[in-house]
Amino acid sequence: MLKKFLAICAAAFAVYFAISVPAVQKKFLYPFPYRKTVENYSARWHVDKFLAVAVMKVESDFRETANSQSGAVGLMQIMPETAAWIAYQLGEQPDEIADDIKNLREPETNIRYGTWYLSELETEFKGNDVLALAAYNAGRGNVREWMEQNHWSDNFSDVDKIPYAETRDYVKRVLHCREKYSELYGKDNFISTPIALHELRFARLKNLSL
Repeated sequence: MLKKFLAICAAAFAVYFAISVPAVQKKFLYPFPYRKTVENYSARWHVDKFLAVAVMKVESDFRETANSQSGAVGLMQIMPETAAWIAYQLGEQPDEIADDIKNLREPETNIRYGTWYLSELETEFKGNDVLALAAYNAGRGNVREWMEQNHWSDNFSDVDKIPYAETRDYVKRVLHCREKYSELYGKDNFISTPIALHELRFARLKNLSL
């Protein structure tokens, strides 16, 4: 009996040790697929790449075909109407918008739109990750309403006070994943891509609400 118990303890310790190794964590727990694309657009839109990949992991677990009950699609779970608004903000032409909406599940388009939208929310909520992530999950209108009703300032940080349980859990999970990605990949090189001139011109044309 004692030998069996010791064997179980040894096996548990071996598993714990294995998953504590950074290389194992990178491969099985916190992989970084689409890394170049995430880094390119995160640099372009000036958003934390680790926050972007954390959102992607929580939203879809890196499944291109992910589809929510509400109609959000792709790696970063973007609603088609949100994608259309993003495309307009980026100054795309009608035919470009139509093509991008049609191909919203395509990683390049989905990540480009998702990282831009995340950057937009970070700007709107003055760099407050908690509020920006809550808005990504529950909608910016709901977050503005919570701020007004509960007298939250731009420095709000108490995740447990978020009214929606789903959004509370979402924000906590993304922040945890962002921390892990930063720990595991923080010493790697960052890929920087200059922002295109037309994107710089149109990216902040209007301040519309969805």
